Amino acid sequence: MDSDRLPPARFAFERHTWKEIAHLLANLPMALIGFVYVVTVLSAGVGLTVTVIGLPLLATGLMGARQLGRLERARARALLGVRVDEPSPLPLGRRKGGGFFQRLWMGLADPVGWRTMLYDFVRLPWGILTFVLTLTSLFVLWPVLPFIARGLTNVDRAMVRGLLSPSDELELRIAELESDRGVVVDTAAADLRRIERDLHDGAQARLVNLAMGLGMAKEKLLDGTDEKLVAAMVEEAHGEVKLALQELRDLARGIHPAVLTDRGLDAALSSVASRCTVPVKVTADLDSRPVAAIEGIAYFTVSELLQNVSKHSGAKSASVDVWRSDDRLLIQVWDDGRGGARLDGGTGMRGLADRLDAVDGLFVIDSPPGGPTNVTAELPWRERTAGSEQKWV
Repeated sequence: MDSDRLPPARFAFERHTWKEIAHLLANLPMALIGFVYVVTVLSAGVGLTVTVIGLPLLATGLMGARQLGRLERARARALLGVRVDEPSPLPLGRRKGGGFFQRLWMGLADPVGWRTMLYDFVRLPWGILTFVLTLTSLFVLWPVLPFIARGLTNVDRAMVRGLLSPSDELELRIAELESDRGVVVDTAAADLRRIERDLHDGAQARLVNLAMGLGMAKEKLLDGTDEKLVAAMVEEAHGEVKLALQELRDLARGIHPAVLTDRGLDAALSSVASRCTVPVKVTADLDSRPVAAIEGIAYFTVSELLQNVSKHSGAKSASVDVWRSDDRLLIQVWDDGRGGARLDGGTGMRGLADRLDAVDGLFVIDSPPGGPTNVTAELPWRERTAGSEQKWV
């Protein structure tokens, strides 16, 4: 074997290097597509702003830019190993109550679309540069090509992270609020269905029976029927009236109790505790009242927790503590029952947790088997101002 002969050159680059080279060579066609798209959208949208189609066209172009950004993130993920979360979608299709101009403004103010447009606009000169350098290095600077590719793709990685990433807290907060809004809407719809069902099956049915009973009593009275029979029918109708009134009071209490509106959480929670089958000690340390919405959530949270204590805990005693700590309203419900309560236990705990989460609250259960159970709820404190009180009628 001739020792002076050198072995043939081989393509010995590692796999990630070839991926980086492929990314750099694809920069030019992708940059051309993005640049042409941005220039077209801006020229048409801005140029036609004097007409009715200019701004809608621009908003639609920003939505299209989002799709280009999605494609670029996928390319960076596959070839550069850059893991960038997808931005939250615009809630245009889910805001049924929003009008055309509200949706238009949300589209025009989309920060993700504008950052993607900026990314595609500045990429053209960079795409030309990286394509030429990479192509030249393949034939001229082969030994140092891995280092060149790594340096150039590091700039690409920085651009993707800087311009195509979600807006950190803002984007995450938008997604969270959209999810929470869905929970609130679903909860409100369920409450309306419950009220409708209670009215239909309860008070409405009793009032129908009352009308029929009084009608029959009237006919008997006109026919000269025995007065004792008519009096019995009227007495029965009177009983139906009292039952219907009680059901309406219970229904009104379930919507929003008058004692809560008139006297606040301390009195309202004491009223709830008095109806619990377990002795409950209530302690409320509040020097003022939060807004009605927060007060209502606190009331219904404690009310449902005490219902669980009555039905499922087997406890002999319980306590409710409510106090304010800085800008938070804290609630603690304790019982000495059998324990084992869980969010997925089928006792409504998950619904309570979702309801509190929808208003930036917290819901924590500490309930080991054998007890005791300690549930802590935390709500944001929003001060009640003059004119914010609502009278319940």
